[in-house]
Amino acid sequence: MEQASKQSRLEARITSDTHSLLKRAAEIEGRSVTDFVVAAAREAALQTIERNEVIRLSREASERLAAMLTDPPPVADAMRRAKERHERLVGPL
Repeated sequence: MEQASKQSRLEARITSDTHSLLKRAAEIEGRSVTDFVVAAAREAALQTIERNEVIRLSREASERLAAMLTDPPPVADAMRRAKERHERLVGPL
């Protein structure tokens, strides 16, 4: 668990069934209910953030992306015209 000083407090109202479940799980791990809940919540938070911030590609998709980056397809005419128009209106990229 974190060694940083504890400065924030978190409270939650839970059913007695949930409390019993948390208490049993904490006892199995030899931890206090508070320590168990904080560790579980922290792990769940880290997993949630990772699921939303990390892009995972299959091997095939990774290989296709790498191939497109190293040997990109030719620029489409519409994209070339849009770039030229942008440069006329705004200036070079």
